[in-house]
Parts: sequence; structure tokens; C-alpha cells
Amino acid sequence: MKQTAEPVLAVRQVTKTFPSGEGKDETLVVLRGISLDVRRGEIIAVVGASGAGKSTLLHIIGTLEKPTSGTVLYDGTDVFAMGDEELARFRNGRVGFVFQFHHLLPEFTALENVAMPALIRGKKLHEVRALAADLLREVGLEGKVDQKPPRLSGGEQQRVAVARALVNSPRVILADEPSGNLDSENARNLHRLIWELSRSRGQTFIVVTHNESLARQADRIVQIADGVLRPQ
Repeated sequence: MKQTAEPVLAVRQVTKTFPSGEGKDETLVVLRGISLDVRRGEIIAVVGASGAGKSTLLHIIGTLEKPTSGTVLYDGTDVFAMGDEELARFRNGRVGFVFQFHHLLPEFTALENVAMPALIRGKKLHEVRALAADLLREVGLEGKVDQKPPRLSGGEQQRVAVARALVNSPRVILADEPSGNLDSENARNLHRLIWELSRSRGQTFIVVTHNESLARQADRIVQIADGVLRPQ
């Protein structure tokens, strides 16, 4: 899909440090002035060595962690200027998450799991049932709406997680090693699904991955090394 000129997401000079534990005034510098523009419909693969800061960057972009300095702008709005409650509402409504482990609730059906972010937002199940069913159909699980996660395969569980990430029509979906817990066939299927959703919906994905095949399918690869981004 043709990408718009203006970025959906703009990361500006983001740094992140943590106490090192070796001394009161000593810190571990993980991110050193990261800047990144992300446009609608784009798939960006973030690669780098373990411990390079890939997940930290994703958590900051997703507002799960605050940067030590710098700004994160969604459609020009500085999200870290928001109060905690406003930021939580923003995160729930505008950002979707897919993690290596699906984090589905085992006591709820696939449809109920997909609907959960909308329920947290204050909607009723009957209001979003049709949307959740449509999303499950879109990810190839139309026959699994009433199945609970323990009855689903690993690949099916991750597809439910992708549908759940879409339910509030987020601006960006952040995926942290989404195929890292899958066998090669299910990984390929999940990668194909991400590509198809990006193209058919104009959905933006930022994917942290060690999977070279998934990275090659992205529109852009950025590498984190020594706390900075190195475009590939």
C-alpha cells in the first residue's frame, strides 16, 4: 500500500539508562539518542544482538516504559506529556501488541480474547462480538471462535494474538519476536499474515526479530548496535 508522507510515529533523540547496580551513581546506557520516523502501512524490522536494546525501544514506543530523555510523537502528539491515565487510554486504543508468548487468557474463548482490549476500553461484548469474529476470520480462524487457547495450536494462538492487537484499530502494532516460539512452518504463516495485513489494511508494524526471513520481508530493516540505530 502507498505510504503517506507524514509519519504516524516519530521517535526523537530517545535515550534510556538504568541503574547498573554497581554503584549509587553508575548507570547502564541502553539507548543513545534513537531517532526514527515510521509511516502508515510500513513494516519495519528491528534487528541486533541480544541485549542491544531492541525490546527496550519497543517498550518505549509502546509507552510501556518512559524514556530517560527524548520524545515519542504519534501524529505529532508527544505521548509522554500525557498523564498516567490518559497515557493508559492512549496505549489501549492506539497501540497493538504481539509478543513472543501469546499471553492469551486460557479461561476465555478465542473470540473473548480478541475482544478483551475493547472491553477494557469500556465496550460491551455484544458491541464487539461481530468485529472480533470478523478479525478471527481475517486471520484464518473462522472455525475457532469458541475454542479456548489450550485447544489451539501455537500458530493459532499467535493468530488470535494478532487479531486481538487489531481490535481497537491501532495506529501501530508492535511485535516482539512474534514467531520466536513457533516452528518454521507456523513462523512462515505468521510472517505472511503480517505482510498481508500491512498491505490490505495499511497497518503499520514494528517487529523485533532474530528471524532473517521475516526481516527480509520488511519494508525497512534497522539495526540497533551500541545503543544507536544503523539503517541497513
